[in-house]
Amino acid sequence: MKLIQGNEAISEGALAAGMKFYSGYPITPASEIMHYLAKAKQIQFINSEDEIAAINMAIGASLAGVKAMTATSGPGMSLMQEGIGYAHMAEVPLVVVNVQRVGPGTGMPTMPAQGDVMQVKYGSHGDYFPICFYPSTVSECYKYTIEAFNAAEESLSPVILLCDGYVGHLYETVKLSETKFELKTRAKKKLGEGLGHTTSLLNKNGVPNTKDPSLYEEYLERAKKKMHDAAEKYKFYEYTKNENTRDLIIAYGICARVASAFTDKYSLFKPVRMFPILSEEIEKAAKEHDRIIVIEMNAGQYSRMIQSVAKKTVHTISVLGGTIKPSKVKQALDALKQQPRS
Repeated sequence: MKLIQGNEAISEGALAAGMKFYSGYPITPASEIMHYLAKAKQIQFINSEDEIAAINMAIGASLAGVKAMTATSGPGMSLMQEGIGYAHMAEVPLVVVNVQRVGPGTGMPTMPAQGDVMQVKYGSHGDYFPICFYPSTVSECYKYTIEAFNAAEESLSPVILLCDGYVGHLYETVKLSETKFELKTRAKKKLGEGLGHTTSLLNKNGVPNTKDPSLYEEYLERAKKKMHDAAEKYKFYEYTKNENTRDLIIAYGICARVASAFTDKYSLFKPVRMFPILSEEIEKAAKEHDRIIVIEMNAGQYSRMIQSVAKKTVHTISVLGGTIKPSKVKQALDALKQQPRS
């Protein structure tokens, strides 16, 4: 048994997955990942000058043939988005960790939040189909970091591990050695082997061709299928059904931990694979209930996605301001109970 922090468990998961390169820039509440990995002797570690450099260094290391990772929070994630979009189109496997906080450098910059959910889905340019996991316990931080590396190798793409400041800074006693996993090996040829075309331009028979619409249509259809097929192997979620209720809570990260205190009166669905959204699983759970309630530390980002697949009215409890109190969540749940069922 080991007392370990969520961010440290993410670091341990990356090492267990075979990561050999880490680049990053310190930012609260993700800095502990960098501090932990700076001491790891089995990897190449670089404190980059900023997040733009960090993502591009990780891309370069991956192209050179090793598993790579970077970690940041919301503002840094914004700076990484161009690199993430490039990595999708150039098919570069790597892991990007985002330990979320309320906002940028003013206001409440270091307080926990879940405000970057839609940034994962739509933050970069063009059409792409990201895979994203969201742990809610320290042991899950370890497990799903490993699975993020596996999914990256499977899909040949950057995979996002979302977390929040609460889970990232949470300490729990866990036995990481009991976590069972298999590792995916590198399938992509490293730079200098094969075609070696890494500009992300569309090409035909090795010749760049950026003006042929049919090439882009072929690429996008292939990319969509590739990501879907890979994601199907990582359907991670937990569904705790309460047979005595018609009310379903959907929550992730710290909100799922708080919601678990109310499973005596509610069913609980905790998505771990945030994207692609677990459409069939969520729709099935929603059909078994009359009222769907999404609890999240933002103004209702994921609830909009839930609404699209649940095919019924979704109520949102938004926890704002960087703190979450079970008593306030209970008040909000009690208030919803007074409303007519849809």
